[in-house]
Amino acid sequence: MNFFTQTAALIAFNVRTLPSRLGSAAAAIFGIAGVVAVLVGILSISEGFSKVMTVNGSPDTALVLRGGADSEMSSVLMGEDVNVIRSAAGIAKAGDRPLVSAELFVIVDLPKRSTGTPANVPLRGVTQEAFTLRPEVKIVAGRMLQWGRNEVVVGSGAHRSFGNTDVGSELKFGQNRWTVVGIFESGGGISESEIWADAAVLAPAYRRGNSFQTALVKLASPGSFQQFKDALTTDPRVNVRVMRETEYYSAQSEVLRGLVTFLAVIICGLMGLGAIFGALNTMYTAVSARAREIATLEALGFGGAAVMISVIVEALLLALIGGAIGSLGAYAAFDGYRAATMNFATFSQVAFAFDVTPRLMIAAAIYATLIGVIGGFFPAIRAARTPVSVALRER
Repeated sequence: MNFFTQTAALIAFNVRTLPSRLGSAAAAIFGIAGVVAVLVGILSISEGFSKVMTVNGSPDTALVLRGGADSEMSSVLMGEDVNVIRSAAGIAKAGDRPLVSAELFVIVDLPKRSTGTPANVPLRGVTQEAFTLRPEVKIVAGRMLQWGRNEVVVGSGAHRSFGNTDVGSELKFGQNRWTVVGIFESGGGISESEIWADAAVLAPAYRRGNSFQTALVKLASPGSFQQFKDALTTDPRVNVRVMRETEYYSAQSEVLRGLVTFLAVIICGLMGLGAIFGALNTMYTAVSARAREIATLEALGFGGAAVMISVIVEALLLALIGGAIGSLGAYAAFDGYRAATMNFATFSQVAFAFDVTPRLMIAAAIYATLIGVIGGFFPAIRAARTPVSVALRER
């Protein structure tokens, strides 16, 4: 028989004899499944958070902050700055009205529904243009707030995560009391973690005067961004930082993504070592138990390389089965699970759903494959190198 025929025959033989080694094989499979499930579960946090931060961004929407500011929390734009922004080139208009929403950003305390502990929740003061600039925002319960009144609408994510946010509830923010009149959705975006109020009513409640944190701008086209940015950054009347909305929220998600990835590498690296040792033990046991069989096959003319590859393929098969079980288990347990975590850029809570993506499933398969290859490599060398005379004497 040639090399490929020998290898195929040995692989088929190994697979047929797996039921006789079911205990050790199952231990390896479920050990790897546990590692993969933890890996996918942890990384689905960063995937879900990043999705919330970027799902609604549009390339034809720009965000303007004060120069040097890296978030809305550290930005201040005066009314005069907003007037200059409104007159800049490259802005889309509705009739003769530039589509610019000057917005306030305030952090308020609300109790978490699950524990009752206080949490930082973003309260955004908006103008009517905010709804034109964010067409994905839809009222799904109650009604739209009335301008000029102490009314708020609550994002669906904030409503699920925090108490006192049902329609009809009363909240006390700043010097005023506010009535929740509606719940809105924004296609799963970060706006769903916020509470919205009329900026003209919110400003005096927090003694903000004629100031804002940010200006959201609808561009005439995605290609107008550079024209708009140049118009403002070269204007001596203002000191501002201009970026695309997508760029701003993508940058905010990087801190949590980096933290979660670091934790995943540490935790799953340690667990992965355990899974590798489990696979090594399983395959060493299999090789020892079948030493006479392997020696007999070699005596019949099967090459050492074919034996080695068959052992690695068996370990790889067990690893892939474990990886598939772990990935599917993680998908069933975590995908869509809703939680809230800190946005480190604004120190406020962001409601999001864990997201087990195809990219994570592929990464899990690669990780399981790596465990299988390492776990089978050294036992395979032992199986191929053990002298036939020695193996035949083993009991």
